[in-house]
Amino acid sequence: MNLTLSPEAGYGAAVLVGLLGGVHCVGMCGGIVGALGMSMSPARQGRVGAALPILLAYNAGRIGSYTLAGTLAGGFGWYATQLVHVHQAQLVLGVIAALFMIALGLYLAGWWRGLAAVERAGAHVWQRIEPLGRRLLPVRNPAQALGLGAVWGWLPCGLVYSVLIWALASGGPRQGALLMLCFGLGTLPNLLAMGVFAARLAGFVRRTWVRRTAGGLVALFGVVSLLRWLPLPHG
Repeated sequence: MNLTLSPEAGYGAAVLVGLLGGVHCVGMCGGIVGALGMSMSPARQGRVGAALPILLAYNAGRIGSYTLAGTLAGGFGWYATQLVHVHQAQLVLGVIAALFMIALGLYLAGWWRGLAAVERAGAHVWQRIEPLGRRLLPVRNPAQALGLGAVWGWLPCGLVYSVLIWALASGGPRQGALLMLCFGLGTLPNLLAMGVFAARLAGFVRRTWVRRTAGGLVALFGVVSLLRWLPLPHG
């Protein structure tokens, strides 16, 4: 039985997880996007057409960092499968990825905050990276926004970490990169909308039913993935 993620199911699901995870993205990155908007020149602020190149460049940098991280995670996972029996390694990585996805859904819905500890663990590395982003403020052009997004793509985030664990089981560097690219594209609509309709969108995603619906769907996807990876009992 081939346990690697199929392109159709895996990449499409990554887009969906990124889209549903937008309730978390707005909370984690909304302040950054808001600061990005405030740092623009007065001529750009409040004008969608003028602000769009800055927002697109910022998100391109962010998604580029996700893709790089996915390449590294996929490569590491592939290397791990070469050290032990391939089937066993894929099974272990797949089960871990599914469990993280369930944890992510519970986290998004506000039912369990365990992934906050994972985010705190990443904060030590972030303390060394974050000053690089501050040097690019205020943002005056798309090139600066691209660099800022590339830095902020490494912000400690339980959502990103969960999908990175998934990338470990993707089968290789290319698959991991594509998985994280698709996930990043899934987060794009929410963060672009946040850059334009910040207050209205932030109020919407803070609604309990929105967060619980999105989190429940992600957790359900994790359960389905877990059932797919675990061996079925023979009657």
